[in-house]
Amino acid sequence: MTTRQSKAEAEAEPAATLIWARPEPPARRAPQPQPQPLSRALIVGAALELADADGLEGVSIRRVAAVLEVGPMRLYGYVDTKDELLDLMADAVYAEITPPAPTADHPTQDWQAGLRLIAGLTRRAALRHEWFPELLGGRPHLGPHALAALEARLSVLNSAPGLAGRPAALRRAAAAFHAYLVGALRTELAQRQADRTEGRSEEQWRDAVSPYLRQVLEAGRHPLLAEVIGKAEHPTPGEEFEAGLEIVLNGIAAQVS
Repeated sequence: MTTRQSKAEAEAEPAATLIWARPEPPARRAPQPQPQPLSRALIVGAALELADADGLEGVSIRRVAAVLEVGPMRLYGYVDTKDELLDLMADAVYAEITPPAPTADHPTQDWQAGLRLIAGLTRRAALRHEWFPELLGGRPHLGPHALAALEARLSVLNSAPGLAGRPAALRRAAAAFHAYLVGALRTELAQRQADRTEGRSEEQWRDAVSPYLRQVLEAGRHPLLAEVIGKAEHPTPGEEFEAGLEIVLNGIAAQVS
């Protein structure tokens, strides 16, 4: 900070480097013919199409520019790096996750029902955009839809008995809920990817490895594993997700009751 620079100005400089703090470039006058129109919304839409088709490895500034039929250099200013593009993409998916605000016709639900709704919306969004869980679990996202989704989650949890007015406990409960979503969704999507890569379903995989497992477990060195596998019910991914979610909700309820 220089002697003429105020503390507020110095603190504002790092914030201005975030894409959320930078306005889009203004529309420019151009010679005829007019260039293809461009905006962050168009850029994100093209990037989402690429990611949904080919995963995050299929997304690049150059490929997005090709979809939009513009030169790659035209994208800079709207987005400066691929990381910024990923932030914008994640925020677009968060828009699908934020639950609607309570209304007279649909009043506020109890906190467990509210978290079930958020979990279901998150899972459906992740199944539509299988790359999305790869962007979760690290630094928090700071886009407007991401912050709205976090606020909604905190608001639901804040209605749980014992959490209102306890921000540290509220944060821990929200973090536990989020960690379950990330882990469960990554596991489910990894299984889907394995099915596609190997060209066989989980049931076919189990049939293929069962002779080996039977031989190993009959040796008696893993009695609990043998019991669990022997009595496995093989629920659907959705049922498995919901069962795990109930364990998390019951755990939070036990902590705040």
